[in-house]
Amino acid sequence: MNMQAKKIQLIEEFLKLKSSTILHELEAVLKKSQKKGIQKHSIYDFVGIWKKKEADQIKRAIEETSEQVNDDDWK
Repeated sequence: MNMQAKKIQLIEEFLKLKSSTILHELEAVLKKSQKKGIQKHSIYDFVGIWKKKEADQIKRAIEETSEQVNDDDWK
């Protein structure tokens, strides 16, 4: 089922509601989701997540497994 069909189905179910409690709960969920929105991340969010030893291990692994480029191949 595509997004538009899901929305229509949800609206139809919403219109059938008889319980004000469920209606208030659904309203709260929608408000909460609208407040969150899309969270943007910055490169600075990742500063400090690796310890120096871990960063050195990753750097070494990349250097050891990366292809070595011969500058003469590009001439």
